[in-house]
Amino acid sequence: MSAGTVLLIDDEEKLRALLKRIIRLEGFVVMEAENLKSANRILDKEHIDVILCDVKLPDGNGVEFIRGVKAKFPLAEVILLTAYGNISDGVQAMKSGAFDYIIKGDDNDKIIPLLSRAMENVQLHHKIELLENRIGKNYRFSDILGDSPLIRQAVELAQKVAPTDATVLLLGETGTGKEVFAQAIHQASKRSGKPFLAINCSSFSKELLESELFGHKAGAFTGAVRDKKGIIEEVGGGTLFLDEVAEMHIDLQSKLLRVLETNQFIKVGDTKQTRVDVRIIAATNRDLQEVVKNGQFREDLFYRLNVFSIELPALRDRKKDIPVLARHFIRIYAQKGNPQVKGTSEKFIEHLLQNDWKGNIRELKNVLERAVILAEGPELTVDNLPLEMQTLGYHPHTLSAFDLASVEKLHIQRVLNHTKGNKTEAARLLNIGLTTLYRKIEEYHLSS
Repeated sequence: MSAGTVLLIDDEEKLRALLKRIIRLEGFVVMEAENLKSANRILDKEHIDVILCDVKLPDGNGVEFIRGVKAKFPLAEVILLTAYGNISDGVQAMKSGAFDYIIKGDDNDKIIPLLSRAMENVQLHHKIELLENRIGKNYRFSDILGDSPLIRQAVELAQKVAPTDATVLLLGETGTGKEVFAQAIHQASKRSGKPFLAINCSSFSKELLESELFGHKAGAFTGAVRDKKGIIEEVGGGTLFLDEVAEMHIDLQSKLLRVLETNQFIKVGDTKQTRVDVRIIAATNRDLQEVVKNGQFREDLFYRLNVFSIELPALRDRKKDIPVLARHFIRIYAQKGNPQVKGTSEKFIEHLLQNDWKGNIRELKNVLERAVILAEGPELTVDNLPLEMQTLGYHPHTLSAFDLASVEKLHIQRVLNHTKGNKTEAARLLNIGLTTLYRKIEEYHLSS
């Protein structure tokens, strides 16, 4: 079982190879970089739990590097390697957010215990973040907006099943509001006073998902230094929402099936059963019957989950709800960051209605958040929409390549001004990759 991913940064190839071998033998996944530039490329692409970094590198200082890492990846832990045991470096490292520091060569026997503690700390922080994300998000059926027949039908079905203990399967495209429905069902059930926890099955490796869901006993694998309760056990009489359940590894599906059938399971590394009281609400954007045919999903689990299924409509199939949804989200985003925004132009709403919304409500929210941020007056206009939406309903030949480039340049500059030069945040708001943003900045000679 993999105990997590470590990034090793050191310009000494022989030492790097030695440490890599030592760390891999303990079950950790190891990635390596010879300098900070290579390390940053890896961090932009891969999920890293713990970074083991030399203090002195050809293109920078490890102590200074920590500050940037902790700003972008606050849950990652950094352990510094120093050749001289410089106390001032160590003190500065800890102040900058390092987990610890060790002396190269002399402390090789300390690396694995230290990595294990750092990895345990990372997993604990992930658990805390998961729990905190649930606080304050007690959606109810009254929070589900829209009067179109399809959404009303879905709400009525959910209201009927909510008071029961039946397992519910929510179906629909990504971004249609499946977690909102799951929380509304929980709040209308007899379990409403108990926890509601959500986990996305596609966000974890098979091994980590098994540990997160079912917990483990001390010594079950490298880094498991003490017993750990799984999320299913921690729900304690409440509701567990399994999003993207079709992505769960087939080996774990049998354990979930046992929970649904017997309310029992066996923790990783344990020999006895653990009894739980939990209601399962599952969701997927895939055709589960097709996934069953392909051999990627157990047929018996499909029938056990599909006790009561509810199809959530795509936003393009309930376009009459877009104006009321838009007003709701605009009010929220204006209160958060741009209170001068009070409404929209008619053309703005017309352009929203013309879009296909392949990302559904999630895409609508992102577009409106960006529009509110970019607004320079009390009314949102078409100019505040993404470029591809501004041209909806118009013939492409009416805009030259120069015009398109000019609009894009202006839009990117506005976002960079809003984020005060924070390129990571700007890339998120623009919904583009960080490397693409850097290329555009260079191409358009933008100030950042």
